[in-house]
Amino acid sequence: MNAEALYEQVLMRLDMSQEPGEEAVYEVIETVLQNEQKNRYLSVPEKRRMRKKLYYAVCGFDILSELAEDDSITEIMVNGYRDIYVEKEGKITKTDLEFSSEERLHAVISQIVSKVNRRVNESSPIVDARLPDGSRVNIVLPPVAIDGPILTIRRFPRERITMRHMIAWNSISREAAEFLKQMVRARYNIFICGGTGSGKTTFLNVLSEYIPEDERIITIEDSAELQIAQIKNLVRLETKAANEEGSNAVSIRDLIRTALRMRPDRIIVGEVRGEETLDMLQAMMTGHDGSLSTGHADSAADMMTRLETMVLMGANLPLTAIRQQISMAIDLVVFLGRMQDKSRKVIEIDEVEHVTKNGIQLRKLFWRNQTLERIGDLHNREKLLRYGGEDA
Repeated sequence: MNAEALYEQVLMRLDMSQEPGEEAVYEVIETVLQNEQKNRYLSVPEKRRMRKKLYYAVCGFDILSELAEDDSITEIMVNGYRDIYVEKEGKITKTDLEFSSEERLHAVISQIVSKVNRRVNESSPIVDARLPDGSRVNIVLPPVAIDGPILTIRRFPRERITMRHMIAWNSISREAAEFLKQMVRARYNIFICGGTGSGKTTFLNVLSEYIPEDERIITIEDSAELQIAQIKNLVRLETKAANEEGSNAVSIRDLIRTALRMRPDRIIVGEVRGEETLDMLQAMMTGHDGSLSTGHADSAADMMTRLETMVLMGANLPLTAIRQQISMAIDLVVFLGRMQDKSRKVIEIDEVEHVTKNGIQLRKLFWRNQTLERIGDLHNREKLLRYGGEDA
C-alpha cells in the first residue's frame, strides 16, 4: 500500500471535527502501520520514517515539514507538486522530494492560509501568509501560475539574530552599530532599504533591540514577521484581505491611520510598497519620532526616488512638496546589500539632508569598502539634544 493510501486510512480513523492532539494522531498512525505490517514487512527504520511522514501529512505541512527541520535552509521553493528547490548558504538546489499529487499540495496550501485567516483560489490566486514560526509565505495558483501551484517560503533563523552576531559576521562595523544604537535611542526616524533577500526585516528586528522597554510600540505588516521580544507594551497589526464579495479589506494605510489613534511612542511599518507611504511619512512628522520602516531599492538614492513615486500613487501633490515631506520625515537611510559570496551586509548609512533641484540630498556617514568605515559626521543633532542622547 502506498503512502497516500495509508494517509487516507489515518484520516478515516481520526475525528477531524476537532483538531486531534499529537498523542491521538500517533496512536492512529501506529494502528494503521501495524495493520500494514500484516501485508508486508516493514523494517524498524522504514516504520520510523513512515510514522514521521504520516504525522507530517496529517498535522504538519507534509514533505515541507521535513525541510523545515533543516535550519540551514533559508528558502523553500515549490514549483508545482513535483519540483521542490531549496536555498542553502545562498545556493539553490533541487531536492528529490515531491508531493504525492497536486491535491496534496493544494491541501497543504489550504492549511497554511486557513491558519492566518487568508484565502486563495482561482478568483483570488495570489496571497501572502506566514507560518507559525514567522516564516514568510507567498502562494500563486493557476490560472496565474501556468505549471501548477507555486509556494515560496522565506525562512528565518530559529535563534534571534542580534547586533553582536552581525558584528561577528562583518555585516556591520562596531562603530556603525554603536552609532545606530545612539540614533534609535535618540528617536531618529530610520528607513532601511535593499534588494530582495538583503536582510531588511532581520536588520529591522536587530535595531528594535535598542528601543527602550517602557515605550508603547505598534508594528504594522502585510504578514506579521517582526520579532520584537523586549517590548512589553507591543501592539502587532496585520492587514486583512477582502472577503469573497471583494469588501472589508484592511490595508496598511488603514492600519497606519488607526495606529495614530492608539497612542504609540513609535510606529514600525514592516515594508511600504504604495500609497501608504504618505501616511507613514506623516506619522513620522507628527510626534512619532523614532519610527522605523523598510522598502525595496537598489541604492539609498534610488529609495528616495521610489518613495516619491509611491507617495504619488496615493496623492496628487507637487513633487517639490513630496520631497520636502520625505526630507523632513526620514532622518537616516540604511542600505543593505547581498554580496557576491551571498552574505548580507550594511553597505552605507546616509543622513537625509535638504532638497535640491535634483532631488533629495543624502550625506554619506558610513560607506563600505572592504569594511564599513565612517566617512562623515552627523549634521542634524537636534534629536540628540532633545532626547538626551550621547554625542554621535
